[in-house]
Amino acid sequence: MSIQQHPILAPLIAQANHVDVKTRQIRTTEPEQELRRFIAAMIGYNPAWMQTLYAIRWGFVRLLGMRQDGIPNSNQLRPEQVPMQAGQNLGFFKVTAAAEGQYLLASASESHLTAWLAVVLEPVAGLEYKLHTLTIVRYHAWTGPVYFNVIRPFHHVVVNQMIKAGLANLQAA
Repeated sequence: MSIQQHPILAPLIAQANHVDVKTRQIRTTEPEQELRRFIAAMIGYNPAWMQTLYAIRWGFVRLLGMRQDGIPNSNQLRPEQVPMQAGQNLGFFKVTAAAEGQYLLASASESHLTAWLAVVLEPVAGLEYKLHTLTIVRYHAWTGPVYFNVIRPFHHVVVNQMIKAGLANLQAA
């Protein structure tokens, strides 16, 4: 089964305007702890250059007639603090669905689009796993594609750096 056919993700992907999948291989004996460690470091990654991008975004969304409620803070999470129940907050995302050691799906919705972040740990063989990080985007208005196409190059850089931070946390453990 491909990751796009995952039962939780497939309905979102079918209606998405944009889907981005980044996959890495990991080896672990503790999938529950590894998934939480990865997500905690990934969500907690918030260097000064990302804060600068959010400040620039603030001006850009105002040009499109939208608003931004401040700049996300850099709360560091411990793995045990990663919420795994629907409705709980994960940074500026809200958990939509989660299963310990398997996946976490969270969403953030604004007037122009809804974005989902999914992290899925897929068993391959033995201790080998594929760690998928997905961004799924659905536009709500004309501002959705305008906004997302402008930020898309930055989105790829940001997500790749967040993944690197998550993987570094796994290797440090």
